[in-house]
Amino acid sequence: MDDFTRRYVQAGQTSVANFLLDHFREVGMTTDQLLVYLQIRRLMDQGHPWPDAETMAKHLGWDVQRVYQVLHELIAQKLMALGSVTDAQGQQQDTYDFQLLLEKLSQVAVHERVAQEAPTTTAQPAAPAKQAESQRVAVFNQIEQEFGRPLSPIEMETINDWLKQDHYQPELIQLALKESVLNQVYNLKYMDRILGNWEKKNLRTAAQVQQERARQADRQAPKSGAPGNGGNSTIPDVPIFKLTD
Repeated sequence: MDDFTRRYVQAGQTSVANFLLDHFREVGMTTDQLLVYLQIRRLMDQGHPWPDAETMAKHLGWDVQRVYQVLHELIAQKLMALGSVTDAQGQQQDTYDFQLLLEKLSQVAVHERVAQEAPTTTAQPAAPAKQAESQRVAVFNQIEQEFGRPLSPIEMETINDWLKQDHYQPELIQLALKESVLNQVYNLKYMDRILGNWEKKNLRTAAQVQQERARQADRQAPKSGAPGNGGNSTIPDVPIFKLTD
């Protein structure tokens, strides 16, 4: 047996469920989170219940801070929890628990079965759901790109609340992001105030915001021949939202 074959066999193998690889995005897991999950599973299979972040960073070619950030994301998104196991000596030892991930995957399986069992007439568009998920992912990616850094777990939770609790449309969040970038303010609090202002005005879509801007522009346009201005004075453009502390 040559040296490579010996080392290849000694390194062992890590078994990963194909169902997870097929559906990890549907449970909200990013590619980075999947890579960290695979490293954790590999090290746990090798007898390390509490894998070292530095070891994972070395194998992934990342810095340790990035590994810690992804670990926090997995916990914040309820894809992983911290648990404990009893070792051979009867001592309690910290470990990572992926029961929450399995539960989310099981819900995906339930939805698939329901879709398969539904009548043909109603079983059609799973397309809107996929499109909505695609738009959701695009929102996260665009904010990260414009901010020039990965989002923190708290920021991810805030954006998730905008989408799921406040029911802001992805295009509306993207428009608020554009306003923030134009004003060179790169934080979610600023975006939240913009979104809140639009909600007070009952502007719930990007189209409604644009229509309101057009109406306001018409109101502010100078009247030709208006007394006192010779028809040439201009009125400064006032944004449709007012940001206050």
